[in-house]
Parts: sequence; structure tokens; C-alpha cells
Amino acid sequence: MAKATARHILVDSETECEDLKRRIENGDDFARLAAEYSKCPSGSSGGDLGEFGPGQMVPEFDRVVFNEAVGEVHGPVATQFGYHLVEVTSRSE
Repeated sequence: MAKATARHILVDSETECEDLKRRIENGDDFARLAAEYSKCPSGSSGGDLGEFGPGQMVPEFDRVVFNEAVGEVHGPVATQFGYHLVEVTSRSE
């Protein structure tokens, strides 16, 4: 069964999500921005979500984590919770 680890930043607006993505692309630290801006409790640990399998997260999140490139920041990803930046940190099949 596939497993992945990921970290994310959850914010209220697509615009804020895009701004944070630009900052990361320009060298800002993902974990620091997660701690400062993420609405998710995982922000205090740099956005780290630990290891999980398919179906443990909402479908929009799963699609990114189990299909997109590892080590890149993806998003904005819209879910019922808000807008996410998602970095897949590892994935095994």
C-alpha cells in the first residue's frame, strides 16, 4: 500500500496561498512560514503531517500527494478547510 509524508500550509484565501508560494520560491523557509501563517495545528511543527496512506486525507489533498512530484511545493489546493500549499516530502508505492 502506498504511503507518503507531506507538510502543508493552510490559509483562508487563494491570494494568500499564492503569495506564500512565491515567497517560498524566492527562498523563504517553508517551515517558518507554516509556523507563522498556517491555520492548521501542524503549523507549529513546520506543517509536518507525518506519514499517511490514500484516503486518510480529503480527496483534493490525496490527489496532489499521491500523484505530483516529491520535493516540490504544489498549490494552491482548495479543500473544504481552505487553501493549501503542499510539499510531498516522501512517497513509497
